Order: sequence, then structure tokens, then C-alpha cells
Amino acid sequence: MTENLRPSGAHSTDQDPTSYPYASPSHPYDGAAHSGTAHDGTAYAGTAGGYPPPPPYAPTTRRKAKRPVALLAAVAIAAGVIGGGTATLVGQLNGQDYAATGSSGVVNGTTVSQSSKGTVAGVAEAVSPAIVEIGAASSAGRSTGSGVVITEDGEIVTNNHVISGAQQIQVTLSTGKTYTADVVGTDPDKDLALIKLRGASGLKTAALGDSSQVKVGDQVVAIGSPEGLTGTVTSGIVSALDRDVTVAKDDSGSSGGSGQGQGGQGGGSGQWPFEFGGQQFNGDTGEQTTTYKALQTDASLNPGNSGGALINMDGEIIGINSAMYAPSSAAAGSGSSAGSVGLGFAIPVNTLKADLDTLRAGDGS
Repeated sequence: MTENLRPSGAHSTDQDPTSYPYASPSHPYDGAAHSGTAHDGTAYAGTAGGYPPPPPYAPTTRRKAKRPVALLAAVAIAAGVIGGGTATLVGQLNGQDYAATGSSGVVNGTTVSQSSKGTVAGVAEAVSPAIVEIGAASSAGRSTGSGVVITEDGEIVTNNHVISGAQQIQVTLSTGKTYTADVVGTDPDKDLALIKLRGASGLKTAALGDSSQVKVGDQVVAIGSPEGLTGTVTSGIVSALDRDVTVAKDDSGSSGGSGQGQGGQGGGSGQWPFEFGGQQFNGDTGEQTTTYKALQTDASLNPGNSGGALINMDGEIIGINSAMYAPSSAAAGSGSSAGSVGLGFAIPVNTLKADLDTLRAGDGS
């Protein structure tokens, strides 16, 4: 019988050394010392029954190790997403707009906080600092109206009839601080005027909205100085659009004498006359008149509201209050002016925006 002699520990060529990395019952140790080549190609010398040692890291062990690492990574990513979402939610509830707070920190116009948005209180808090009282003194007396601050250095929009014929204009802010103002430009055809405070800076300004988006039934807030009561707030809705309102271009020829400003003190009736629907209200408008398309509101407007703001629930100016209906008994000369009966008018803010360049240039004077 012929024996197949081979070096101790050597494997035949028909066997894959990697097929048996470990000892098994089907390949019992023969008790003899073995030598050969390990899986990494290095020589080795084994003890009795020794087979090539297993690789330092078994493939199955490596695959299992990946799972905890992947799990930890997924948890970290989820935590980051949840944390970011929480921060965003808190910012929204606090009314913070992180994208709007740049390095300059300057925000043009008024804003209503998210927590107060859509409420009369929120609109009043945001916009009231930008609404002022205007006192216009003339040779015939003194009258009171309102105005809207549109620039930080003191440009103020009001009605032309508030400052028409005035020899001196004094403006009182919501803080009680007073300034002297000069007329920059007027546009009697649109019943608009622009005045500028002397030496003012850092004032709270109003945001001008878009009156083309206003709809009947929209809730609105009116802020002004009726009867000299600075910062009075009323609310209501827009009750009609595009009303043709006719007013006097100036105080000459009107039955109110020097009653510009609706709320005159010692100057005529204190009622600014206007025409609507073929009828005259609050006296005679005289011969020099102008007609414009107005927003109609049932928000209470009283003498002194002229030139003040009609505001939407986002805190944007949509109109400049300009006329109000008063019962005929008040216009007939009773001792005091009657209050609002829910019929007031405002010049659309888009009319103002289109006229600003003319007012600033003084071309309409």
C-alpha cells in the first residue's frame, strides 16, 4: 500500500485554507504539531491539532458593531431635528421673526406681534406710537386734527384741510413730547398734506398697506385725536368701497369758517363740511371743492380724527381718515359737536402712496 506522504500540517491543494478557519468535529485534531501559512500569509507553528488561527476580527462581529453606531447617529440626527423644530415653535409663539432680525436691527414700519395679531389691542399697541395730534393755529382760531408718522425723521401725512390756512403747527406725539412742524407740500385735490417736524429723529413709523386688497366686511381700527383726546382707538369694519366724497379744497368759503381739522376750538363750527350722494353734510362746502374715492367705515370717527389712520388687523395703514357724518343738529350750530353715527370716510392709502413724491416736492401746494 502506498502512503501519501506530506509535511506535517500541510493542506492538500483541493482544500481551501479559508474554508476551515476553526477546528470542528469533522476535522479532529490529530495530536501532532502543525506548521503552515496563516490567513494573512505569515508562517506559523501550531501545537498539536492546531489549525490556522481565526482572523482578528470576524466578519459577523464587524457587521453587528455597525448597528449601535448607526442607531446612535440616527438618534443624534432626530434630536437635532426635534430641537430645531422646538426652537422654531417657541419663536412663533413669542412673535419673534429670526429672519427679519439682521445685524442692523432696523425694521421699517410697525409690526404686530404674533401673539396679538388680529386683535384690536395688538394693533393699537403697535400703531399708536406712530399717530400724532396736530394743532393748527390761524388768525381765526385753533383747530385739532391727527397725522401719521411715515419717516423716522418726522415726515407726517395728514389731511390738507387739517393744516389749511395755518400760521403755526404744533405736533404732539403719543409720548406727550411736542414739536413745531412746517408744511412740506399739500395736494388740495386729494385732500392730502405732508408736514415735517423740526429736529426729530428715531420716531416710530407706520407701515403703509395696500388698499386695493381691502374688502367690504374687513375689520379695521381707527386711531386719532378726537376733541383733542390723543391716541383714541375705535374699531369697526369697512362698510363700503369707492364712495365719491366731495370736500372743500381749503377753509375759504365754507360755512365752518376756519373749522379745518374737525374739532376746532374757537374757530367756527369745528365741522369740516363734505358732500356725499348729492347731499351736503356739516355745512356748505363752498365753491372750491374736490372729489375722491373713499373707503367707508362704521368705526367711530369724531371731530379731530381727520388725518388719522384707518388700519387693518395686520397693523398696516389702509386709509387716512378724512370725513364723518354728524347729525344736522350739530351742524346747525348747537353748543357741541355730535359724535359718530357709523358713517365715516377715509382716503385710500394707495392714493397717498401715489401722491408722496408730489407732496415731498411741494408741487401740489
